[in-house]
Amino acid sequence: MKLLNAAVFFILVPTLTRALDPLSTSIFMGGAAVAWQLLSPHSWLKCSLLDCCNMKDTLNLSAIRMDLEQKVFGQHLAIQIVLRALSANMYSKWPRKPLVMSFHGWTGTGKSFVSNIIAENLYQLRIPRRRFVHHFSTVLHFPHLSHVHLYKEQLQNWIRGNVSACPRSLFIFSEMDQMPHGLIDSIMPFLDYHEEIDGVYYGKAIFLFLNNAGGDKITEIALDYWRRMKRREDIPVKKLQSLLSEEIFRNRSSGFFHSQLIQKNLIDYFIPFLPLEYKHVRECVREELRVQGHPEDEDLIREIASAMTDYPSEERLYSSKGCKTVASRVTLSI
Repeated sequence: MKLLNAAVFFILVPTLTRALDPLSTSIFMGGAAVAWQLLSPHSWLKCSLLDCCNMKDTLNLSAIRMDLEQKVFGQHLAIQIVLRALSANMYSKWPRKPLVMSFHGWTGTGKSFVSNIIAENLYQLRIPRRRFVHHFSTVLHFPHLSHVHLYKEQLQNWIRGNVSACPRSLFIFSEMDQMPHGLIDSIMPFLDYHEEIDGVYYGKAIFLFLNNAGGDKITEIALDYWRRMKRREDIPVKKLQSLLSEEIFRNRSSGFFHSQLIQKNLIDYFIPFLPLEYKHVRECVREELRVQGHPEDEDLIREIASAMTDYPSEERLYSSKGCKTVASRVTLSI
């Protein structure tokens, strides 16, 4: 049908344009081309002006890599795993299951920041596709324990409906450590190995879980390496992922306590976000000064980073808030 419409269009255009002067002809042809682009379901012009789901225009991996390497500090393990996972998902024509990643670490270490970078680059055209990025805040969307059965039904319907509309949908669940027990297991069918469920293919969807739970375990391991004069870059990621999985499964405040998602190995990657050291906080302050349009001030950078590096109380090696309060501190200090 598309080819037939195109043929009719290009047959009629010469007939219609004979009676027009060159300027009118140019305007007519230009308008016709724009109209043709807007009527096409996945045209570049339509997708530039409107939200549209185009499976051929997906995951701007080069932009994600650049943003992660230039804007995320002290998280070499997380960056490596995220890039590897996204690359494998992107280059697989029909993934057997959705990509599921669980981010763990102290507040302010970059979990939300990394998820935002992925969301901003979900498609090759660097245009926000807000319709296809779904952010669930536990405190906002699931506040009442007595309504868990209702939340389960609503969550299933929301995921089913949105993946039906666009297979490359991104679902972000923040504050997982406050998630009502058992709620997250309601989405288990969508994360499992299925070709389709009721005619809907879920393999191109991405699920991200952001969780403060496990942060103490990650910090304990990092601190142990530092005290033994070993580099944090040498922490074995596979061992850390295994410890995280066990820790989260046993933790009643993780959102994954005895979860079937862990029992059935449906979470592909448990990604550790390491505690930030003084040098990492310095880079956060430097970047915030740039973002706010201020010149670099080494004395101010040193002052803010030193004040934020407070854990453990003896060594003062890490920032217990990560870089979370850097923006406000810079604003107050200028």
